[in-house]
Amino acid sequence: MKISKSTIVLLVLMLIFSILIANIADLINVNSHFLDETTEDNNGEIQWIGPKYYNIKDSYNHLIWFLQITDIHISIFRDPSRLSEFKEFCNVTVNSIQPKVVLASGDLTDAIVKDGFGSKQEHREWQLYRHIIGETNVSRKVLWLDVRGNHDNFDIISFDSQNNYYLYYSIQGTNHPRSYMYNVHTGLETYSFIAIDACLKPGPKRPFNFIGILDQYEINRIQQLINRSKESNAAHVVVFGHYPTSSIISQADTNIRSILGSHKESMVYLCGHFHMLGNMVPNMYSLQKAGFLELELADWKDNRMYRLAAIDHGQFSFIDIKHNDWPVILITNPKNVLFMMPQKENLESIIKSTHVRVLAFSTVPLKTVEIQLDNDFWQKCDHVNGPLYVLPWNSTRYKEGIHQITARVVDNEDRRKIVSYSFSLDGSWLSASILPKLVLTVNIVYILQFLFFITLILSILPLCFLRFVHIYYKNNRKKLPRRRMKFFHSWLRKLWILCTIDRVFYGLMLYILYFAVGPWTVGEIIEDHLGIIFVWGTFIENMYLPGGLTYAYGFLQLLCFHLPLIFTLAHQADHRLRDTECPSRVVSKFRIVGRFLPILILILLQAVLGYFLYLEYGTTAIILCPLRTGSIIVAASLSYFVTTMPVSYLRSAASVWYPNGVIDNNNAIQ
Repeated sequence: MKISKSTIVLLVLMLIFSILIANIADLINVNSHFLDETTEDNNGEIQWIGPKYYNIKDSYNHLIWFLQITDIHISIFRDPSRLSEFKEFCNVTVNSIQPKVVLASGDLTDAIVKDGFGSKQEHREWQLYRHIIGETNVSRKVLWLDVRGNHDNFDIISFDSQNNYYLYYSIQGTNHPRSYMYNVHTGLETYSFIAIDACLKPGPKRPFNFIGILDQYEINRIQQLINRSKESNAAHVVVFGHYPTSSIISQADTNIRSILGSHKESMVYLCGHFHMLGNMVPNMYSLQKAGFLELELADWKDNRMYRLAAIDHGQFSFIDIKHNDWPVILITNPKNVLFMMPQKENLESIIKSTHVRVLAFSTVPLKTVEIQLDNDFWQKCDHVNGPLYVLPWNSTRYKEGIHQITARVVDNEDRRKIVSYSFSLDGSWLSASILPKLVLTVNIVYILQFLFFITLILSILPLCFLRFVHIYYKNNRKKLPRRRMKFFHSWLRKLWILCTIDRVFYGLMLYILYFAVGPWTVGEIIEDHLGIIFVWGTFIENMYLPGGLTYAYGFLQLLCFHLPLIFTLAHQADHRLRDTECPSRVVSKFRIVGRFLPILILILLQAVLGYFLYLEYGTTAIILCPLRTGSIIVAASLSYFVTTMPVSYLRSAASVWYPNGVIDNNNAIQ
């Protein structure tokens, strides 16, 4: 049976796509079975070597709870309620929940200037942050652990810069300019909280300050902190930072995921930064293959969210809460099946537990705390101490399959809250949403690089291939294949004609290749410090920052400018040849406008983006800017050349498309 070329191409594309999907699935897949953490000692007896076993009863021991808030973005130019409600959080929320620790995981201030495009550290914003912390006295009531985010690092050339206000106005910056650790002692146990600072060194202005970096020095520092937590016999370790691990570049032999996975007491990594990707990906949680939970918290800036988390008898639980949404409930036993950590937690503790455990909070006393298991009747919980309520249960009734637990709380102001989720005691698993897994698991920089190189190939190879095919047909005097699809044939003709025009073809190829390797712009990447931006990295004086978000800009530039420019020029070249076919044809004004409108839109788009670049990096950045100014010059000059070139430049294309005719001295095909 004869197999057509198109079938072979389709099969190859399907194979490549299948391999890509398989690799992504393998990357985000986490084994849902609970690990067999046993071994034999010298006497042949089985010993448990996995996570520590706790006897979960109605005890108030082995319990700690804490809060997380992220992306506060205190601003002196916009949304005053952001500041006033942050004050309420420090005053009312913290006083009502009384956590041991509050984690403020970056972007404490906004650092965006009034026009909304430029960026720099605003002294007044940092003063406001420190003023609220001091006025509410919150840092004396609880252990307040803050760490920098990318906005706190805008326009900072070095740690000792005068505008690095984090050193002077944050709670921890004076003693801990970067990553650090605190041990919290509760009862007989110690809990370690490790802050990870992955901010760039130096910190450029926006927008190319989105990806975090951990160099070898900082990786070693984090490893030292982990080792110190082991030496202090910490029962559990909570790691937090601003950047999700998917947006952190590691310049060392290892990365943060492998470090956290190798330390069995490291339970979770708490972060922010993504702002739910513009509310498109809420509940951004993932169990990493290394065994720990990574939990991105929605921002305070626009969504006013915070997180309540607890470690209760070795089981980590959490809930994300809207500001001023009372009462607050957190079920700690049994825990949500979606967030089980078989490598970090002991399922046996839940199976053999004697009580359901709930933490409940409100600004006023509580009336009732009730539990419903599956569809049974509601049962009232007993108050133990503080926010802890318990209910005796027979866990063997729920030992198989997936079950439902629901908690209901009513306070003295008759405000009600109901929380419900599924739990499992036999290792049964429920699939979580795949999109949050992708965002938190797949390395974002690799994805951006992949998209950039794919669009780069699409911008170069088709024209090069058509030029090669054109030379083959022209030299061998072969006929073109007959038409099958009119639309495809029409655009094949347009691109074919374009690739035969030497000046346009080489101009496009050289500019696209330059775009991939040459500098994009030279400007004040940091105030009073010139830098050079390439797609693969940025040089600021004698310092180098590897490319991250630059690949996203490169991808969008190729997709929204270079590729449309190629099709626009091809369309213009085709019309030039059509005018040659019928020189007496009258072209309406409407068609003339339609012919030049696309190129005008492309030029206008680059001009607008160039203006934004001027606001971000200054006048020099727009003058010495092949990225924007160069694109306008290239688009305008190539379009002008195509529409005004002598028709003799089309002779090569005409020899293939009109093998029986020639271009005469009057620029017409005979």
